[in-house]
Amino acid sequence: MLQEQISEQYKAPSIWEALLAQSGIIAYIPIIIVTILMFSGASWQMLWLSTDAARYQCYALTFWLGSWATHLLPASQCQFLGITSAQPPFHMLPTEYPPLTLLPFSLALLAPIQDYQLVFAIWMALVAVLIYWLLLRYGPRGGALAFAIYALLGAWATAEGRYDLLPAACTLICIIAAERKRWTLAYIALAFGVLLKLYPVLLLPALFLAEQYDAHTLSAPPGILSVRDIPQTLWQTLRGLRQWKWKNSLVFSAIVLGITTFFALLNFQGAVLSQLSYFLHRPVQVESTGSIFLWLATSYGFPVQIVSSYGSLNIVSALNGLVSAAGDVALVLGYAFILFLQWREKFDLTQASIAILLVFIATGKVFSPQYLIWVIPLLAYKGALDGFWMICWGTLSFLTTYIYAYLYTRASSVLLIPYVPGFVQTVALRDACFVLVTLAFLFNWFHVRKRKPLPPAEGVIRQFSLL
Repeated sequence: MLQEQISEQYKAPSIWEALLAQSGIIAYIPIIIVTILMFSGASWQMLWLSTDAARYQCYALTFWLGSWATHLLPASQCQFLGITSAQPPFHMLPTEYPPLTLLPFSLALLAPIQDYQLVFAIWMALVAVLIYWLLLRYGPRGGALAFAIYALLGAWATAEGRYDLLPAACTLICIIAAERKRWTLAYIALAFGVLLKLYPVLLLPALFLAEQYDAHTLSAPPGILSVRDIPQTLWQTLRGLRQWKWKNSLVFSAIVLGITTFFALLNFQGAVLSQLSYFLHRPVQVESTGSIFLWLATSYGFPVQIVSSYGSLNIVSALNGLVSAAGDVALVLGYAFILFLQWREKFDLTQASIAILLVFIATGKVFSPQYLIWVIPLLAYKGALDGFWMICWGTLSFLTTYIYAYLYTRASSVLLIPYVPGFVQTVALRDACFVLVTLAFLFNWFHVRKRKPLPPAEGVIRQFSLL
């Protein structure tokens, strides 16, 4: 009997247990396999001149060398820039991205020009490995494996051909740092996330609330709060404004404004106005939730037109303004609801951040396939590796990859893609799954907000200080 107990205690762990481990060579096997598979997913696009990475190359070259640098590339690659006159070096900035993106865009210029997209994919693969390592060290058991699975299902064809892994890594570092009480590092990481892509700015109020609660400068409202008592309770909360911690918020503002000002001195239009104009004026994209309503409206006398503009495939209808406005209202209401629940301590920072991103994507007029990358690391950090997440998130991730990697290649012309048999139906199914996940998270259906325990802070604090 004793011998059986000893044998049971010292028997070799199963492969599944080894994959779920927080250390060891086997623990890194998933990300190695997934990175190779994602590289194959990006490789079939590397010869195209219309990919996002090809646009990044145009932005980087024209910034450093001026408009004449377009002659170093095939004639059609940089046509989207719409250059009408010669531009000097250090003047041309990305129209749809914050100017600091020129830094990661330029790293791949260290290689020969013809190998730009290959080298860029390698850089993004390294970022994926970094996220995986962060989740192994600071995430829950199985968090890193969840990231690998969801990245393969939802970002197989996009992760290494887009730069969205970079802001996603910044937001993950922000959340990890905040939960480890490293508030200054959290704000710095979030600032660089905003400087790479604007969407992380939505997480700033949630981060600020979490910091105030940690510093005990913000009093929580009573557990039972009637609608009549909300205005008075909010006023009582705002009265403590002078006691709130503002230093880290000022650090965040200084970094964002300082770097933006630097680029604004080179080109104010490109550094400040172009991104806002790009976002405000672009029409509804064909994969967004709002596009489904525009397609349905065609049966009631509202025809649509498919256009290729703003770097995506969009749908134009007389109802565009109404659909966009409805999405904006839903975003504002959802965002306010999330912050309200966090104020009432129903959400922690990680849960609030996931909810904000889900609502932003579900209500936005754009749903590009790479948007899943924004959420995947945070879901993995939450420990979303149970039945609900595997079924629902796995399904919408697979459908997203199916849409982009298969249906987008079934048409002879880009404008005919929405008319590929099954395209609209597949998009509608994917968006319905995404809305379901969003609502389930907001209202905690099936206890989907439940988090898995993190490793003890004492066990990793020395490693974390290296960040």
